[in-house]
Amino acid sequence: MAESSSSKRYDLEERTLKYASRVRSFLGKVPRTISNIEDIKQVVRASGSIGANYIEANESLSRKDFLMRIKISRKEAKECEYWLKLIDVGGNPDLQDEQSDLTQEAKELMMIFSAIMRKSE
Repeated sequence: MAESSSSKRYDLEERTLKYASRVRSFLGKVPRTISNIEDIKQVVRASGSIGANYIEANESLSRKDFLMRIKISRKEAKECEYWLKLIDVGGNPDLQDEQSDLTQEAKELMMIFSAIMRKSE
């Protein structure tokens, strides 16, 4: 049986929630430098906004509003990738791996949102 669109929607809502949680867990392990403290604030906002805007998209009242929320989710994923790259992990190889995984997931989320945009326009 094929997945329903509401099932896919839920999966992406869950995926973005898990992503934001993973980002927060990672950020709890990074060194507290002046620049990291400022960058951490940006990453937290962007990572949470990905899923929040996706949920808003699914509750939208119009196609135009849906597309705008999807575009915002994509923008926030791109921003999250940027801020994650700026975080200084102090040369810790485990944190470097985790940072790399999180930036890769941000890229994948951007591609997913781009595909949703293309199919919806």
